[in-house]
Amino acid sequence: MRLKQLLPLFFVALAAPVSAQSMCGSIATRCEKYVTTNYIPDGQFYRALLQGDEVAEFGLTLFGGTTYRVAACTGDSDGALVFSVYDRQRNLLYTNKEHGNAPYWDLAITNTMDVILEAHLDASKVSSGCAVMLIGFKK
Repeated sequence: MRLKQLLPLFFVALAAPVSAQSMCGSIATRCEKYVTTNYIPDGQFYRALLQGDEVAEFGLTLFGGTTYRVAACTGDSDGALVFSVYDRQRNLLYTNKEHGNAPYWDLAITNTMDVILEAHLDASKVSSGCAVMLIGFKK
């Protein structure tokens, strides 16, 4: 292949990560509205590019005596991202699937615990996209 033929492929390869970052950025901005002024964000955006039945997994420590807000967004509208919180033994503590894929939920934590936060796309609404999760703790 000649350089002329390779050049367009090179620019497409460079643009793909920028496009994904841009897409995740706009979703993160929309998701931030759920971590209201009553909550202090933990300063991180938990992001993953998902397709089909892929699952994103994040490990966290939640501190006892604290109420946390977990916000989860993907796509152009709410309700397309399913998230679940498990303890270390994989016991389900919460899933928004039982609440119409609510875009956020408040978790009151009694004792400090390590948890696993999982997210996957609702296949009936989207087949691929950027999953963004935010966590804040109540002031």
